[in-house]
Amino acid sequence: MRHATALRTGLSALLVLGAWTAVGPSAASAAPTDSAELPASAALLSAMQRDLGLTEGQARTRLAQEKAATALEPKAQRAAGSAYGGSWFDSATGKLTVAVTDAGKAGAVRAAGAQTRIVEHSAAQLDATMKRIDALSAPDGVASWRVDPATSRVVVNVVGSAQGDNDVRAFVAKARKAGPVTVERTAEAPQTFAAGTVGGDPYYTGNVRCSIGFSVHGGFVTAGHCGGTGQQVRGWDNSYIGNFQGSSFPGDDYAWVNVGSGWWTVPVVLGWGTVPDQLVRGSSEAPIGASICRSGSTTRWHCGRVLAKNETVNYSQGAVHQMTKTSVCAQGGDSGGSFISGDQAQGVTSGGWGNCSSGGETWYQPINEILNRYGLRLHTA
Repeated sequence: MRHATALRTGLSALLVLGAWTAVGPSAASAAPTDSAELPASAALLSAMQRDLGLTEGQARTRLAQEKAATALEPKAQRAAGSAYGGSWFDSATGKLTVAVTDAGKAGAVRAAGAQTRIVEHSAAQLDATMKRIDALSAPDGVASWRVDPATSRVVVNVVGSAQGDNDVRAFVAKARKAGPVTVERTAEAPQTFAAGTVGGDPYYTGNVRCSIGFSVHGGFVTAGHCGGTGQQVRGWDNSYIGNFQGSSFPGDDYAWVNVGSGWWTVPVVLGWGTVPDQLVRGSSEAPIGASICRSGSTTRWHCGRVLAKNETVNYSQGAVHQMTKTSVCAQGGDSGGSFISGDQAQGVTSGGWGNCSSGGETWYQPINEILNRYGLRLHTA
């Protein structure tokens, strides 16, 4: 869907490619919020109904519950202390569940407002296992590995067709020696979502099309595989925007582009005419299990759930660490686009497998890591 020229030269100059209304996480209170107080747009509720199988009432309730869980998560982690084993949003109960290794800490966590589960390994122990596996060289048949707080193990995902490969078997054997590991099968290997130059509302580097991420003061953030430091960036109208000021891929998948030549930034997420353009108000991190939506210059707006955090994704170009996995689909050209929960920025689209016709999974690089890495400040309302 094309936009009016006036809109393009104004708000859409450096907007993220997605939209939500102001219903997102807030650190101000951990108390549950009445869903009637959350002014979700009809388009947002429709997308959640379509992609998550919810009724309108369930979608409104889910947004309120997730807002409360997001605000509660850091408080519950502090209550657990060194016994903290990770946390996730339980959609069945509508509450945050916190894994703890010490039953004596469970009471304090419940007093903070969360559910608890006793587990064998702390988050620190699982993170240490991840680092040891990250130091290994992974063959193409290994898709990714991540911390799973619900099972208190590191899960290594192997492409089904490569399970018998000798290099894959050798990697799995080494991974098991690194700590508590479970092996799971995945359908396909992940790939990045850059695309050759085609029409739409993108930005371009050479013959690659990607999607703008979130506006920061002085530019915007996006995926690192979309361009290297110093590369020139052109906008939807082929006019010069700026250059990549920093870019990291693989290892990480993030970058930032400076803005000039008549382009400027605003704290808005572009809705493509499907949902209203909305303001970005912060970057509070949504928990595992929370609903999340993604938009990009190819497939526009799609929703799903946060499936995992701290996952290492093994692309053909090399591994990328500390990614967040979602059940949201994406396709070529969506790379760099925004993942958002409520009015809170979450990250920029990196890659995945599948498509938006048959489904799939997509990973994003968390926004706060990008901001911290380059000393950037998110442009918020």
